[in-house]
Amino acid sequence: MTTQVFLASGSPRRKELLTQLGYQFELLSIDVEEVHQSHETPLMYVERLSKDKAQAGVRALERTKNKHVPVLGSDTIVVIDGVILEKPKDFEDAKRMLLALSGRQHQVMTAVTLATSDDIRTKTVITQVWFRTLSEQEIEQYWESGEPCDKAGSYGIQGSGGRFVSRIDGSYHAVMGLPLMETDQLLHQFL
Repeated sequence: MTTQVFLASGSPRRKELLTQLGYQFELLSIDVEEVHQSHETPLMYVERLSKDKAQAGVRALERTKNKHVPVLGSDTIVVIDGVILEKPKDFEDAKRMLLALSGRQHQVMTAVTLATSDDIRTKTVITQVWFRTLSEQEIEQYWESGEPCDKAGSYGIQGSGGRFVSRIDGSYHAVMGLPLMETDQLLHQFL
């Protein structure tokens, strides 16, 4: 089968979601520094990371027979009160984030970019998420499960962290890391 798209991501969740869409894809290992610049709003930041990942993938394919195959890059951040919550550094960092989210509403922003050497397009989905109130004991038990270690905002809605979510307004799959409808629309524009 012919590769239709390259996925510039190591995320097992993005791989699973892209598989659900039914496209033939290959993983592309890229390294993009994820550092928020002081002038960037959260929206500017998540879109830049998504574009940087896709463009790094395009550069990696430049000298191959696949140089015309589009590259999909994506990034997800959690934002509360204008503050970006990225992946936790350690337990104390995760605890700080989860206590900030406890009993409150926050936003999950996921940007998806498709790029070739000739074209680049990005779609961003912002989902409102509400958490129930969390106890410190729940947070500690959750950390010990290992699930929050590699997740923006220190939680995964698709795992046991989903029990903290009282409701969402927007795309469940975007909170997981790849909005299905928007990704499918972008791929239709390129394929």
